Amino acid sequence: MEAVLEKKPTYSDTERYGIFNSEFMPHIDSMYNFAYRLTNDEDDANDLVQDTYLKAFRFINSFQKGTNAKAWLFRILKNSFINDYRKKSKEPAKVDYQEVETIYNSADEPQYNGTVDLRTEMVQDLIGDEVTRALNGLPVDFRTVIILCDIEGFTYEEMAKILDIPIGTVRSRLHRARNLLKEKLRSYATNMGYKELR
Repeated sequence: MEAVLEKKPTYSDTERYGIFNSEFMPHIDSMYNFAYRLTNDEDDANDLVQDTYLKAFRFINSFQKGTNAKAWLFRILKNSFINDYRKKSKEPAKVDYQEVETIYNSADEPQYNGTVDLRTEMVQDLIGDEVTRALNGLPVDFRTVIILCDIEGFTYEEMAKILDIPIGTVRSRLHRARNLLKEKLRSYATNMGYKELR
């Protein structure tokens, strides 16, 4: 019995732009939030989202119109992050000598001149500083499952596809991630006056 290969769709230029605008673009805020949570850096998050959308458009014929565009985009973003993370971990650290010299020669305290990204402000307000620090302190695999499940609301099946791992692994990783997060937040909760329920 012959295996039936599923034929990839071939979209016209008009269809490609239509899919991009109607199915991909509505998720750009979620994509940015996910990228920011992974990178902890506004510029890196913006670069990662831009790279994701470029790849999504380039490989749009791999996307089946009407399916879960958000999960498809998250998978591309996650893969781009992992590939970039591996590449950067092999590169030597880079130092901006101009910035070092400016700070060294400055008699006053250095001033922050960056612009405020309102999306970053909103994300920071959604989760308290301690929770954010605890979440960012988790290894990337555990941080990712918490973000996908508890912040973005993906199902276990969708997470398994995004992360390219079995559902059982998603469940166990999420369980471990939540326990790690709970441990990190325990002392903070005690300091805030919360008592552990028996």
